[in-house]
Amino acid sequence: DGWLHTGDIGVRSNDGFITLVDRKKDMIVSGGFNVFPREIEDVISEHVAVSSVAVIGAPDEKWGEAVTAIVALKPDTDCDPDELRHLVRERKGAIYTPKIVEFVDTLPLTAVGKPDKKVIRAQYWSSADRSI
Repeated sequence: DGWLHTGDIGVRSNDGFITLVDRKKDMIVSGGFNVFPREIEDVISEHVAVSSVAVIGAPDEKWGEAVTAIVALKPDTDCDPDELRHLVRERKGAIYTPKIVEFVDTLPLTAVGKPDKKVIRAQYWSSADRSI
């Protein structure tokens, strides 16, 4: 049909430019809102103590999925989960604010060095009574 279906989600500006927002498979649906993890990851990554971050949707009885940030900090730094929540809330709004912020030593990575969200998601969804 002439189209390559990549699974990427983008928006077209009034000038005709397309900006990629995120991958469809990574989109979180929380309380009926579509939340794009990359937007949250970009904000959290700006914090001076953050080395790397992955944002996923974790099972949530009330909202369907809860925005969850898994964060690796730089050596000899400290950060409070509420600092990161406040940062996201100020920049993106309440819908994008992580309900859960978990600190880890390192994130599992793909062969190309990106956080392996499939592995991370599996840790949260393996005991859920449903899947995404």
